[in-house]
Amino acid sequence: MAKRILNMTPKELTNLTKEEIISAIAGNEGRMLVSETIGITIPLLTDVTNAEFAASMGADMILLNMFDVQEPEIMALPKVDTIDTVREVKRLTGRMIGINLEPVDDALASENAETMWAMSSGRYATVENAVRAQKMGVDMIVLTGNPGNGVSNGAIISSLRAISEKIGDKIVLAAGKMHAAGVIGEGGEKIITKEDICQFAGAGADVILMPAPGTVPGITTEYIRELVSYAHSLGKLTLTAIGTSQEGADVDTIRRIAIECKMTGTDIHHIGDSGYVGMALPENIMAYSIAIRGIRHTYHRMAQSLERDA
Repeated sequence: MAKRILNMTPKELTNLTKEEIISAIAGNEGRMLVSETIGITIPLLTDVTNAEFAASMGADMILLNMFDVQEPEIMALPKVDTIDTVREVKRLTGRMIGINLEPVDDALASENAETMWAMSSGRYATVENAVRAQKMGVDMIVLTGNPGNGVSNGAIISSLRAISEKIGDKIVLAAGKMHAAGVIGEGGEKIITKEDICQFAGAGADVILMPAPGTVPGITTEYIRELVSYAHSLGKLTLTAIGTSQEGADVDTIRRIAIECKMTGTDIHHIGDSGYVGMALPENIMAYSIAIRGIRHTYHRMAQSLERDA
């Protein structure tokens, strides 16, 4: 059995196999924190990537949103060959790296056409993009949808099945939605149901994504607790996500959401990328980490040198 995430050095975190990642998360007992960041916006610290900033505040994994695997762009990242972009983020952060890919319905996503959320070819949840992500060094692919992009659970299942058949043995696959993602009829408790979880699991998901209690209207701790237990009964890990800009709320709200998530029994905690735009408020990343694992483990993750071997 691999070390738990809490005890891994930055060098260890960046060199894990799929099986080692899953084992390390399971052994971590609900104390893994994922921080989502956007690379195409100006970084909060201008000349330091949002990924580096989020890592420094206690995140164990950086989830790159709006990351185009064909034409990757992360502002403030040193220039490297396109194929080495993810490995450079790993080198600078010492963290596992995930990316979002989206099975978008272009007709439903038309409202985003002239905005920063507009889709580009390397962000679609295709087998080609997933294979390229795996070759770039990505540890986890999350099949989900950004606001207004018209991503349905049915579309996620279809893309997930195709991607899993091709590279499911090489990379961690997560599936689900943090919010309705622009699909009328998939709001509230309909964002994810037991039937959805069963289909995600059957299509090859290793991790089931669901909204954190208190984020989406109607999503309660009791409801998510029931879904987490069901996912676990199928042998799957779970990720509860703050994807509603509440990553920009006050620290007390973040702490409350964190503890509610822990009470659901979830394996992975996620904090979103829109405190302003680009990442959560940095103090909220640290507050979330402290809430679920205390200052000892939080400061340990923050303080460890990237050069440490053991």
